[in-house]
Amino acid sequence: MTEPLWTLDEAAAAMGGRVVADASASRALVGISIDTRTLKVGDLFFAIRGEARDGHDFVRDALARGAGAAVVAEERAADLSEAGPLIAVPARDEDGVLAAMRGLAVASRARTGARILAVTGSVGKTGTKEALRHVLAAQGTTHASVASYNNHWGVPLTLSRMPAASAFGVFEIGMNHAGEIAPLTRLVRPEIAIVTTVEPVHIEHFRSLSGIADAKGEIFYGLEPGGVAIINRDNPNFERLKAHALASRAGRVVSFGEHREADVRAERIVMRPDLSIVDVRAMGLPVTYQLGTPGRHTALNSLAVIAAVQALGADLALAALSLAQLRPPVGRGARHVLQVAGGEALLVDESYNANPASVRAALSTLAGVETAGRRIAVLGDMMELGADAPRLHRELADAVEEHGIDLVFTAGPLMQELFEALPASRRAGARPGSAELVDPVLEALRPGDAVMVKGSNSTRMGRIVEALKARYGGAADQDLAVGRSG
Repeated sequence: MTEPLWTLDEAAAAMGGRVVADASASRALVGISIDTRTLKVGDLFFAIRGEARDGHDFVRDALARGAGAAVVAEERAADLSEAGPLIAVPARDEDGVLAAMRGLAVASRARTGARILAVTGSVGKTGTKEALRHVLAAQGTTHASVASYNNHWGVPLTLSRMPAASAFGVFEIGMNHAGEIAPLTRLVRPEIAIVTTVEPVHIEHFRSLSGIADAKGEIFYGLEPGGVAIINRDNPNFERLKAHALASRAGRVVSFGEHREADVRAERIVMRPDLSIVDVRAMGLPVTYQLGTPGRHTALNSLAVIAAVQALGADLALAALSLAQLRPPVGRGARHVLQVAGGEALLVDESYNANPASVRAALSTLAGVETAGRRIAVLGDMMELGADAPRLHRELADAVEEHGIDLVFTAGPLMQELFEALPASRRAGARPGSAELVDPVLEALRPGDAVMVKGSNSTRMGRIVEALKARYGGAADQDLAVGRSG
């Protein structure tokens, strides 16, 4: 029989709550949930108050669906006690249920013997987290953040879900404002903390790029004594980040990149249409591996993975072999073959999010696609860029030209700036939003084309991806042969 994630009494004790249940209630809790739509039988449901909804309104539904118990505020317990087993937690100035989840996360961290890693960065943190999950899973039971659960509720949720017997735990930590990473990294207490890069993302909330670097550097505040800080040596803010690491309890700093002084240095990166080959010198040790996801940015972030594996003392050779089977997360470069009348086209789904650095990286990857047709970029607005937003959008025209992108569709008023900066020959169409762009993109596609879709989450560029797959089918990237033309 599988061990429960928590028992009812363990969870209540960790959260400083009291159990409201009769003797017949199951004491075994198999998982943690904050959403009745994805809840599994035996889960512990947390009635968190969100911006739009109060989780207490869903407690009866959660218990009816088979939740093992629900965590509720003490003042709501009497009204909900007939619905099923509860853990009532004290009221606080903030959401008491969310605070209780943090208490469970603290208990989870205290009981585990897992090697813990944390990742942040303006670009590439989710991909790096997934790469770490992938390579470490081949060496032991690995627990990691789901999707981009990297904020004030996502991190404690992920930590409270970690099985006690995990060998490795990988946590993604994000931020929009200064001061948001520090409490989360202190909760996770990583042995290894990685900063992938610092770029002008969420810049509207900061006075400068240096401010973003300082906010990212907070990840080192939670390092366990003697822990390892892994930092991108190629980034102009390397020394600033290093200073944060040296002011923490880090035992050492390890750098990665193409810089000649990087500890884990890429000596050669060979770009292929559907993969990369990387020659690395890792702390003096030569390592060559194939990376199953294309893109120079992905290859550079893989150096952080190699650095982390080496710092853990894990099997570096096995990790290098594992990277060949790595596939991009949903919305971050996944490829789909589309069946267009008269042949095939290739869809590159980069729709999850966007900022200047990631758009440039996506355009570079699109340029590397082997195709008999046109390279088409479908781009939505990049958000949270502050007063410089129009300029940052216009400046993408240089990357479009550099990478030989044939046609560009744009969605949104900010991307209109890019559209107007392009020569007429590259302008495919501009619309106020992604919904209005669906039909023009669908009608433009021809056999042999390669189309890449990207934009900030709020622009909902994913609807264009789904429309393309719905009309033309979409075999997932694992069905693509290596080196296949679009």
